[in-house]
Amino acid sequence: MTRRTTRSRAYAPDPKAPGQSCDMPGCPHEGEYRAPKSRDSLREYYWFCLEHVRAYNAAWDFYKGMSPGQIEAAVRADTHWQRPTWPLGRLGANTDERLFRDPLDILAGRTPRPERSPDRAPAELREPLDTLGLLWPVSLDEVKARYKELAKRHHPDANGGDRGAEERLKTINLAYAALRSHLIGEPSLATG
Repeated sequence: MTRRTTRSRAYAPDPKAPGQSCDMPGCPHEGEYRAPKSRDSLREYYWFCLEHVRAYNAAWDFYKGMSPGQIEAAVRADTHWQRPTWPLGRLGANTDERLFRDPLDILAGRTPRPERSPDRAPAELREPLDTLGLLWPVSLDEVKARYKELAKRHHPDANGGDRGAEERLKTINLAYAALRSHLIGEPSLATG
């Protein structure tokens, strides 16, 4: 099944043509195609025949005579439709930061997370969470990443054999084991 479009072709004569001759001096053809006179008067037109409007359009340069800085300013003004803009919170506008918060992470495209708080953690996990510097609820990936970071920082080899660092690493290992076993569902090795 073929569809017929009511839209005229781009190269068809303008139906609003005034019926005058081509504006190109010496051309005997009818001016059926419009072209803007200049960038400052885009709603005033020359009327040309098809041959001359093609030549006019090929030579048209909207930015002709403008410096690179003026061209850049024109392009930037066009990105917001030639209307004034300003940063939020300026020019007397009182923006409320709460309007832009996304506590459910809806705009981030992730699933919502409950509020993080150490008070919501199970009692047996509060100390291990505090040791690793994490808040409840926590994922296994977060626990692993934090453990690796702290293990590198407090490893005795990285601290010149310091006994304090070795004891801190033992505490970090026990906290990691407790959290990991709780998150995976294994019996804890740290509580035995």
